[in-house]
Amino acid sequence: MTDITGIDHVYIAVSDVERSEAFYDRVLLKALGFRKNKFVIGGDQHVQYFNRHFGYVLRPARGHATHDSYAPGLHHLCLRVASVADVVAVAGQLRGAGVEASEAKLYAEYAPDYWATFFSDPDGVRLEITNYRQERRDRHDRWNELGR
Repeated sequence: MTDITGIDHVYIAVSDVERSEAFYDRVLLKALGFRKNKFVIGGDQHVQYFNRHFGYVLRPARGHATHDSYAPGLHHLCLRVASVADVVAVAGQLRGAGVEASEAKLYAEYAPDYWATFFSDPDGVRLEITNYRQERRDRHDRWNELGR
């Protein structure tokens, strides 16, 4: 069986590339340290944000429907940082950059060590930043011991 080693890239279709680029510059470049490039596919401008682990690409939408987190499809995208302190710092950086992010706080109803901040992009795509929780660390570090 082939082992998936990570997510390579995520594409999202946006209603206004320039507006979304300005938003994601604040989130991914300034608050989270991604890098950025641009390219054209099929005549459509794409904006790619990337770090060492994966890419997040904006492309123009072909329709005009509003994103609905509870319709079939993407509900939200959660990005992970190393620690609770990082969640708190990112939440502050986002708010300082004009992004309407929630205060970072503990969500014990999800897990005893689950800290997060939540916000949405200009098209209503819900985003979250969370810490690297113990359950996730165990899953990664003890995969073979955990069994099926």
